[in-house]
Amino acid sequence: MSLVLYEVQDGVGVVTINRPEALNALNTPLLEELDKVIDEVDTDSVRCLIITGAGQKSFVAGADIGEMKDMNSREAMIFGARGNDTFEKIERLPIPVIAAVNGYALGGGCELSLACDFRICSDNAVFGQPETGLGITPGFGGTQRLMRVVGSGMAKQMIYTARNIKADEAYRIGLVNQVCTQEELLPTVKKLATQIAKNAPIAVRGSKQAINAADRLGVEYGKVVEEKCFGSCFETHDQQEGMGAFLEKRKEKTFTNS
Repeated sequence: MSLVLYEVQDGVGVVTINRPEALNALNTPLLEELDKVIDEVDTDSVRCLIITGAGQKSFVAGADIGEMKDMNSREAMIFGARGNDTFEKIERLPIPVIAAVNGYALGGGCELSLACDFRICSDNAVFGQPETGLGITPGFGGTQRLMRVVGSGMAKQMIYTARNIKADEAYRIGLVNQVCTQEELLPTVKKLATQIAKNAPIAVRGSKQAINAADRLGVEYGKVVEEKCFGSCFETHDQQEGMGAFLEKRKEKTFTNS
């Protein structure tokens, strides 16, 4: 059975972490398979990507402690780099990526969700960075991305205390954008992804590029990237189609990513 499932429908891709018997914990074979799946995403035809976990209990319960326990320092650094490299690929995908968090998102699972553009969770979701309680630091980007989402103070509190938080608190601190019932989670996220997929791909991708540029390198650099992205939209089919539809007062639009 594949450790990572991938399907595409109507321009929306769904990646499912498929190790439910271990609460979808991340081990080396799973990370390698996830890396390959991300490489295979056709960003010309797929306009939005969803990442979720198999089953009702867990998005990803963390990295596999059974595999990590007896690692030496060098092995642990290689393992951390493997996860960081894959999550970096996800963050740098030109298309939007939504985490549909069903259940536990702990350690590497929380870090995987943070590599996505935003997070929607079920009401049974639990987030946390429990690493300091295990004698280690976060290793897949948790010390870097969490503070960008919830602020430095809250990120430090979560990491230093190793305390888990439930869905309502995750929503309160801005870690997730919306909380749904378990039954409505995927339909809600797919509806959002479809709405994104209907918009002009060049414009959506340019917006992501500019936001991420400011997030990584500051607003002044972000504004330069925004200006370039804004200018590059003009004289495209999608810009002519979008503005033409507005002026003609028609709802039907055909964006071709060109």
